[in-house]
Amino acid sequence: MWFPMLRCRSALFGLLVSAAFVSTISAADEPSTADLPVTRVVLFNAGVGFFEHTGSVEETQQVVLKFNTDQINDLLQSLVLQDLGGGQVSAVTYEAREPLARTLKTFAIDLTRAATLADLLQQVRGQQIAVEAPQPIEGILLGVETRKVAAKDTVVDQQFLNLKTSGGLRSIAMDSIVNFRLLDQKLNAELDEALSLLAAAHSTDNKSVTLQFRGKGKRNVRVGYIQEAPVWKASYRLVLGDEKPPFLQGWAIVENTGEHDWKDVNLSLVSGRPISFIMELYEPLFVQRPTVVPQEFADLKPRVHGQDLSKEAKDATLQPNAIRAKDKKGRGMMGGIGGDGSFGYARAPQAPAPMEDQAAVPFNPAEGIATAAAAGDVGELFRYEIKSPVTLAHHKSAMLPIVNESIEGKKLSIYNQSVQPKYPYNGFRLKNTTDLHWLQGPVTVFDGGEFAGDAQIEDVPPAATRLISYALDLDVEVAPEAKSRPDELAAVSIAKGTLKLTRKLTRQHQYTIKNSGQNKKTVLIEQPIEAGWQLVSPKEPAEKTRNLYRFEVAVEPGQSTSLNVVEQQQVSEQIMVGTLGNEAILAFATNAAKLNPAVEQALQQCVALKSALDAAIAEVSRVQVQINTIVEDQARIRQNLPQLDRTNTLYNRYVKKLSEQEDELEQLHKQLTMLNDRATKARAALDEFLLGLTIE
Repeated sequence: MWFPMLRCRSALFGLLVSAAFVSTISAADEPSTADLPVTRVVLFNAGVGFFEHTGSVEETQQVVLKFNTDQINDLLQSLVLQDLGGGQVSAVTYEAREPLARTLKTFAIDLTRAATLADLLQQVRGQQIAVEAPQPIEGILLGVETRKVAAKDTVVDQQFLNLKTSGGLRSIAMDSIVNFRLLDQKLNAELDEALSLLAAAHSTDNKSVTLQFRGKGKRNVRVGYIQEAPVWKASYRLVLGDEKPPFLQGWAIVENTGEHDWKDVNLSLVSGRPISFIMELYEPLFVQRPTVVPQEFADLKPRVHGQDLSKEAKDATLQPNAIRAKDKKGRGMMGGIGGDGSFGYARAPQAPAPMEDQAAVPFNPAEGIATAAAAGDVGELFRYEIKSPVTLAHHKSAMLPIVNESIEGKKLSIYNQSVQPKYPYNGFRLKNTTDLHWLQGPVTVFDGGEFAGDAQIEDVPPAATRLISYALDLDVEVAPEAKSRPDELAAVSIAKGTLKLTRKLTRQHQYTIKNSGQNKKTVLIEQPIEAGWQLVSPKEPAEKTRNLYRFEVAVEPGQSTSLNVVEQQQVSEQIMVGTLGNEAILAFATNAAKLNPAVEQALQQCVALKSALDAAIAEVSRVQVQINTIVEDQARIRQNLPQLDRTNTLYNRYVKKLSEQEDELEQLHKQLTMLNDRATKARAALDEFLLGLTIE
């Protein structure tokens, strides 16, 4: 006996984890086989499909399904089963697959890597082999060695096969061997088996999965699973005309790439993106077991013991694992390991429901399965139900109609300077007036009964509108022109002597539109939205996307018109008033007069204080220049005095002048001290004024 864990998942019906008790069935007791055709297919945009088989079984019967090897993982990950007549699924069996490398390592000759002839011979040392080199030689293989041999003007490595023959030891050059064979039949058979495994690893042969249903009487059963499937695609035909409303026809393109034919199946196409992934479940997993060292030789290491988080856990009694669920009437049920070693909970046999009534009944994995978990919300999905049953052989494709209705819409000419600087595109604004969610895809447009162009459409939910463009509109020409305007001072304020200015930048895009056609045109002008710029004129666009404004302009036949798009942006700057000259401060005061008269007055007062400071600094500089002039002249006189006789008249004049200059210097130094004090007070007054100057 063995107890495999059957792990199942379904994107439509939730997650199922079940354990099945499997009994060994003898050949004499093997049940008969029932046929379960595909009756329902749900294709998703996530690259998977849900496939449902329905049919009937009687008493104990098995169902055999065929799958490609690479489909087994999805099957093991998502299989859901239901016995609707009170029976149970006793087993799901399939051909096990041991990892190839692990299997190959069990053979005497290891083929886990691409082996050379020398590698293979090294693995069979000590075996009896027969060699043709070119004469037949038999002996016991000693090994393969590499020697240095002379070859023309150089020395090369050459491999030699060493044999022990009845006549003695022989060494044979490997490049002279044309054939060899193993004389040990068992070893030769193992080599053949290993090669067969390698060949089978590249095979895509079908694998059988057997489902065994146990019960009484004739019962209906259902089998569902997720398999990889091509993404179904949509394509559309849009018919435009002047007299009739627009007409949209949509087709779904589906492919049956599985191993089962579809015959009168109920097909659903789902537009949504459920998460789907592949987990390796078919390949057996082996755990690396640790090597245990005898205790007396093991190093002692400290242990870290976790704390006890529950006081009740010390006295708790172990209970069988169980999963709680509710039956259809809301009654609680307990499933677990029963006293007889079986799984699941008992149910009274039910009369089989008619198969035609079961397509709309959701899968209840609890029916006939040992344990079950409730299905969760699968998210928002948009479904197309194909009304008529679909018949499609495997490896065939089909186009199925999904939309065939009149819709609402309006013809437009769509202009974007970055796409086409001269001409707009013929376009159409369509509205999804159906109850269906239109999947993205190509749109072929017919106008006036003729092909007009191709377009691409994104997903369109009900009641949503989308724009498409499909051809150049050569009847309309657009001439764009960018115009600039001078900056304006928008606001001015002062905070602790810092002048804050807000400037308004304005730019204008002018589009001149000429309609040379014979019909009135509605031109949709697209202009990029740039961060920081605010739309001023027109006040509101006709449409606004994540990164575009759209403006509608009507143009009469043979006429021209223009569209002016005005945008503004405000930028701020800060200037320390104390660092500016008086002329710059007066210029800011003049500009601020209309915006903030208090700022103008404060700036004029600041100019007055700066003027007083500048005057004091100028006086200090003037007196300092006088002092410097006198000091330089005294230096000249003192340099000349030693050259003159004391009785000389010029000597006496120099002495007298030095005396007079000393008196003058004394007066100038007193004046300089007074002026410096005045300048210091003026600077302090200006700094105090600026520090306390705050005008909003």
